Amino acid sequence: MRIISLAVDGIQQASEQGLFQWLASQDADVICLQDLRAPAYELEQHPAYELTGYFSYFFDAPEPERNGVAIYTRDMPKAIMYGFGATNGEDMQGRYLQADFERVSICSLLAPSAIADTQSQETKDRFFRDLLNHFNKISHKRRDYIFCGSWNIAHRDVDVEDPVNCRDVSGFLEHERQCLNQLYTGIGYADAFRRYNSDADEFTHWPSGIAGEGSGWRTDFQVVSGSLRDRVEYAVIYKAKTFSSHLPVIVDYEMETI
Repeated sequence: MRIISLAVDGIQQASEQGLFQWLASQDADVICLQDLRAPAYELEQHPAYELTGYFSYFFDAPEPERNGVAIYTRDMPKAIMYGFGATNGEDMQGRYLQADFERVSICSLLAPSAIADTQSQETKDRFFRDLLNHFNKISHKRRDYIFCGSWNIAHRDVDVEDPVNCRDVSGFLEHERQCLNQLYTGIGYADAFRRYNSDADEFTHWPSGIAGEGSGWRTDFQVVSGSLRDRVEYAVIYKAKTFSSHLPVIVDYEMETI
């Protein structure tokens, strides 16, 4: 099973860059997109955002020009879940869309970004506290989970091109990195890409707004529940063509059905 995840910096501009032609050639089973910046009803009705052979689901924000997530899937889900119950409602700002299949749930996630020492950082921190509580709750369920998204946090020094100068930058603050430590070591989830590739200089996002320009960060992950950590067959950050300031994360899993 192949899953592709990408933050698109606006689905219209990514489409104009050839995103959907590329996706159609990738033979993915599930595609998760983030940061759509468009109303869901427009995307549902516009043929430019359709993929032949896929069911599509969209979740926008009350202000649809910001945020927004999508899931394209070859198999029809048993259920679709919007949000996960964050205490401040931030998950309902077009940030969390989950498709439940027979044995696996797949989520498209767009975490908040922030500027350190501002109210936006408090909003981001609260979102991640609630998200970790959610991970704790579902870890006891008898199903597998794959969370694909733009997390807006880099985990380790190897995941940032200039870690020394990023220590005080939101996205690389110590308490943010501890959130991922807790997710991986405390709750038992795994970074699917790192299960296959341990190389440095593997970045997915450039805050400059242009892929490859300035310092790179790896902030886009597919996070899997513990029972899937050994099912990662192949993982790559696709670099041959860019559609936004993020690069696609492609992971193949040893699963024939979901």
